[in-house]
Amino acid sequence: MSDTQTPNAIERIKQDLASNDVVLFMKGTPNLPQCGFSGQVAKILAHLETPYKGVNVLEDMEIREGVKQYANWPTVPQLYIKGEFVGGCDIVREMFESGELIDQLKAAGVPVRDPRQA
Repeated sequence: MSDTQTPNAIERIKQDLASNDVVLFMKGTPNLPQCGFSGQVAKILAHLETPYKGVNVLEDMEIREGVKQYANWPTVPQLYIKGEFVGGCDIVREMFESGELIDQLKAAGVPVRDPRQA
């Protein structure tokens, strides 16, 4: 990847983060994840009925590499809430299980179904 490609990818990543409350950089799409880890995070967000934008990094190698640089995180999926990097699959799953993910989504003003209040 050349230096001219990275800023373009970073700008596109910043644009996605600025225009969506919740963004999941993933392998595949929300309806058709292409790896188990991306699928787990997509399933958690679907369970919480949280609207989000899924970005398929398999369709764009610049974004795939750029998002790793942007977050200084070596793997995908990557979840962002209000432009802030939350983590990958293990972190998101742990936060979901503890209730911390729901609390963070609520604090950010993002619509979320809270199964604890069922």
